[in-house]
Amino acid sequence: MQRLALPCALLLSSLFAVSPAEGRVYLTQQEALAQAFPAPARAERRVLYLDVDQARRAGDLAGVAVEHRVIPYYVGTVDGCVAGYAYFDTHPVRTLAETIMVLLAPDGRIVRIDLLSFDEPEDYLLSGRWLQQFTGRSLDDDLLLNRGIRAMTGATLSARAVTQAARRILAVHQLLVAPPPAGSARRPEREEP
Repeated sequence: MQRLALPCALLLSSLFAVSPAEGRVYLTQQEALAQAFPAPARAERRVLYLDVDQARRAGDLAGVAVEHRVIPYYVGTVDGCVAGYAYFDTHPVRTLAETIMVLLAPDGRIVRIDLLSFDEPEDYLLSGRWLQQFTGRSLDDDLLLNRGIRAMTGATLSARAVTQAARRILAVHQLLVAPPPAGSARRPEREEP
């Protein structure tokens, strides 16, 4: 009888060790890219290496700090023409992380934001309908909570985190990826194998 008690206790403890607030993955990065750039489009990974000044300038433009100085992104192309850009951003909401993909059109406007993973309790999860209000947005004074972006009751921290991520991505894109004005130079990025 005692031999059976230990395995049963271990089994029960392992069943209760899984927290109901554990993170959920809604889309993998590959699935998100396949939806963003369906065939015949190709998604090519590139990486930006920001120096301290570039990170500061992007943060100033965004109105929120750009803490990561290595920023991978994807350029979608069809027949050699740019179809869009995809950026992935992982950031804290309250104390746990979420990951989103911000898909930009060739002109730098937001096409959509997809939620890939969310580690906070589902009570703080933003709806797809709420995320739709970013469609067509660019980096301006309306891309702020309680201006052009309405807050979401019960998920204010989530709404703030996504809005700040969108502003960071748009600022980095505008400064370092968008086609530069004629005659200006930009620090080169490196393609990943």
